[in-house]
Amino acid sequence: MEKSFASKLIHLGEKYPESVSRSKSLPITMTSVFAFDDVETLDKVYEGEAKGYIYTRNGNPVHDALSEIMFNIEEGEDALVYSSGMAAIALSLISQLKTGDHIIAANVLYGGSFQFIKTELARFNIEVSFVDIINEDITEYFRPNTKVVYVETISNPLMEAVDLEKLADITHQNNAKLIVDNTFATPIICQPLLLGADIVAYSATKYLCGHSDVTAGIIVANKETIRKIYASGLLYGPTMSPFDAWLVVRSLRTLELRVKQHSENALKLAQYLEGNSKISKVYYPGLSSSPTFGVAKRLFNNNLFGGMLSIDLAGGEKGAYELLRNLETINFVPSLAGVSTSTSYPAKTSHRSLNDEELRKANISKGLIRISTGLESIHDIIEEFDMALAKI
Repeated sequence: MEKSFASKLIHLGEKYPESVSRSKSLPITMTSVFAFDDVETLDKVYEGEAKGYIYTRNGNPVHDALSEIMFNIEEGEDALVYSSGMAAIALSLISQLKTGDHIIAANVLYGGSFQFIKTELARFNIEVSFVDIINEDITEYFRPNTKVVYVETISNPLMEAVDLEKLADITHQNNAKLIVDNTFATPIICQPLLLGADIVAYSATKYLCGHSDVTAGIIVANKETIRKIYASGLLYGPTMSPFDAWLVVRSLRTLELRVKQHSENALKLAQYLEGNSKISKVYYPGLSSSPTFGVAKRLFNNNLFGGMLSIDLAGGEKGAYELLRNLETINFVPSLAGVSTSTSYPAKTSHRSLNDEELRKANISKGLIRISTGLESIHDIIEEFDMALAKI
């Protein structure tokens, strides 16, 4: 039957031409939905009796490829991918909590996580205790209804390394689950599941992608936990674009190389800044002056400590503003972990939702600048900071 012009435009080119070769790189399955030949086949896929895809919110081949990489390098059993880091964090929490439950959370967290736990969970009548995880014994904060302990491997923005082994033991003794945001460390530096964590969440926007061109989130856990989170994710629907998933897969191929270089540069920059009179304090877990250096040395892999550091300017808020203005090629951005070095001002960006008292309790001063150390020549990075600091 001869097709009309419009029908040819719509129906031709739907199938790959036959070939004995295959694409070397992962194909992008850029579709919202998948076609079936009959109802019986669709029914078998829904019931898990046949392998296949239905709708990209339910799953996509590129999502599965990304998940496969992540749960293997994280030493987990399965993984899920979402459209942002906050989607992954939110789903990891709400899938494990219900009305009347209680959560213990670190008092130094990414501002978005802090605000979600403080305000959104409260809307469901979930009780929250924010605790100084580094300096306090959290045992006394557990209640009969405590279900989750939530922390970051390296705290944002104070760069303190959390003793995940110790925390996991205490958490499990109290019949709760430990959820860890491993964004700053990545599996190259730390694998929280091997240290006893139950769920690991990532903003894949950061180091996992590492090129400042994707927003994405990933969760890794055992199969039972992933099934539970998957059910919540289907209903909330923060679906990652297949193209974004493909970009993260591409980026993961160089993750180890990038994290090593980020870390080496960050350590050298931290050592330089620690000796500069315009800086009153440097926060970096790889410095012997860090209060959590011992924990980082014991728990982190490859003698690496990450690409993130923070500094307190001796000149306080005024000094911080001047430094940000004086830097030329080092951009001031409300994010991190790209290939180029950048700065952020937590009090007005990542942690702007915290009130003055919350900032004080978290020891986040108005003179604090967070630095994401890039992949440039470390000599150029140090020289630019040196010139900018000299102008203050």
